[in-house]
Amino acid sequence: MKNVMYKILVGCYIMAALVLVCACNDGLNIQQAYPFMVETLPVPKKLKVGETAEIRCQLVRSGYYQTTYQIRYFQPDGKGKLEMDDGTVFLPNDLYPLEKETFRLYYTSASTDQQTIDIYIIDSFGQMQQLSFSFNNENNKDEKQKKLCR
Repeated sequence: MKNVMYKILVGCYIMAALVLVCACNDGLNIQQAYPFMVETLPVPKKLKVGETAEIRCQLVRSGYYQTTYQIRYFQPDGKGKLEMDDGTVFLPNDLYPLEKETFRLYYTSASTDQQTIDIYIIDSFGQMQQLSFSFNNENNKDEKQKKLCR
């Protein structure tokens, strides 16, 4: 009887050890990709040809992990030039490294038509935020019509 009890007890110990060994996972669950947002201050809605609008931007991260950010833009309507506060002039659809979390963009109008720019900020994990800005042309005809209506 002692021999049977001893075998049952040893079997239970072996099963418990196997369950504990299999339950252990030595891989750590570290979150690397944290969501982020891009906040901007208000920008003008109307621009004259040659006039520049300042777009102040702030990356707001929900968690901090070493990641890199890149910026690109596309202009579906109108013509203009977008540049970074360090003087880098962007070409449409080219990726540029974003080195700071607080930065300024400058858009210079080169069109008398309505202009739209889409700005994309992408992190190293493939997450993306899109900003869209539309500008109407502010020309002297609008000012003359306002004066005539008075």
